Amino acid sequence: MFKTGFDNDKYLQMQSSRIKERISEFGGKLYLEFGGKLFDDYHASRVLPGFQPDSKLQMLLQLKNQAEIVVVISADDIEKNKVRGDLGITYDIDVFRLIDAFTSKGLMVGSVVLTKYVSTPKVNAFEDKLKAAGIKFYHHYIIDGYPANISKIVSDDGYGKNDYIETERELVVITAPGPGSGKMATCLSQLYHENKRGIKAGYAKFETFPIWNIALNHPVNIAYEAATADLNDVNMIDPWHLEAYGKTTVNYNRDVEIFPVLKATFDKIYGKCPYNSPTDMGVNMAGNCIIDDDAVCDAAKQEIIRRYYTACCENLRTGSKKEEIYKLELLMNNAQLSISDRKCADTAEKLADKTSQPAAAIELPDGEIITGKTSDLLGCASAMLLNALKKLGGIDDDILLILPEVIKPIQELKLNHLGNKNPRLHTDEILIALSVSAVTDSNAKTALHQLSKLKNCEMHSSVLLSQVDENVLKKLGIRLTCSAVSDKKKIY
Repeated sequence: MFKTGFDNDKYLQMQSSRIKERISEFGGKLYLEFGGKLFDDYHASRVLPGFQPDSKLQMLLQLKNQAEIVVVISADDIEKNKVRGDLGITYDIDVFRLIDAFTSKGLMVGSVVLTKYVSTPKVNAFEDKLKAAGIKFYHHYIIDGYPANISKIVSDDGYGKNDYIETERELVVITAPGPGSGKMATCLSQLYHENKRGIKAGYAKFETFPIWNIALNHPVNIAYEAATADLNDVNMIDPWHLEAYGKTTVNYNRDVEIFPVLKATFDKIYGKCPYNSPTDMGVNMAGNCIIDDDAVCDAAKQEIIRRYYTACCENLRTGSKKEEIYKLELLMNNAQLSISDRKCADTAEKLADKTSQPAAAIELPDGEIITGKTSDLLGCASAMLLNALKKLGGIDDDILLILPEVIKPIQELKLNHLGNKNPRLHTDEILIALSVSAVTDSNAKTALHQLSKLKNCEMHSSVLLSQVDENVLKKLGIRLTCSAVSDKKKIY
């Protein structure tokens, strides 16, 4: 059940003001590390209901004449074909998507930086695409002993070996397709190079999660650990802040571990670091804009469970997520959660047990659970989708939105001409059939008008769905999980 727990308008005002304050603290040039997703932060919108996915972008647009963007991607992520879970595309493809998105809004994208650079065929192919698009790119390298060997890191044999990124504007926003790309190291490298050229530059960080001024074990902060389970990030009390101010704040291990490097960098460049702790580096105001903690907690708990189901499904496909699953199980235990706390999952599994067939369930905006079971005509997701649209449109359950005589020719087309083995209609086929029926049937037309109400609804399938179904449900804004069970009997 969706409930707003976050004041987005307040957030835009507070966050924009805080960033402007930080810019004014540095007289020359500011490198602003943007953690998380700049353009479409769907994780934040899920765990902070009311947060708009493009909130960070809207703030940045207020500074677009002063700012330029540098996109960072790890060569290692290119080599491993790392995928954005929320969009289902690889990081290298997302770099181009982000560049298009930023430039279409009037923002300047100055260049792309490849961190942990090693020349490989995949990396070279990515660079060829950048060249073809007329986009400047630079190389940053792995530094032996990073991050402990500070004397080497802050030297010509460390940051000094990295390419100097040529920038034009006073505010340089460093962003990336996802975590672990090397954004902070890119900023620190630039501080080193700017100083060598006699240019004074500052650094600040805009990282939404973990939220520094809520509890360490708040579900929102645990959900962040779940989101980065593959990176093995750990939330922790900021020991530097506690020592400097006697106040407890939350940060995460990578920032705490890298802080001595940042402090030493500032000390060597300017004689004194302007920050006493990793928390001081940040400008995040999200914790001040939570208006309903219960709603936010409930949303974050669902995110934790969703992450668990996603890892289990990926492990079924690849066998590579066992360690991630183990960590997610620990996080669920820490948050006192079990899979039965996901109502739609509990309902779908019970229906599947009862019918001995795949089943699906969705939680509508008012909290009511609607189910769908497998039949000769429809898969469970398709049946559930039609049942949900009926309920939302006030249509009697006995009314057929799509007549069997409409469905059967589609099945014949699939089996006899397109070579499909499964005669049941997928969700995309059902929506097309429903659209055709809506031309002459007022109930079908009413049902179609309910589609927008499915956004942010929680759904679960007792089996893995096809990629087609997953994509359609994602486009509708439905928050889907699946049990790590395949209903396919064949292995080829």
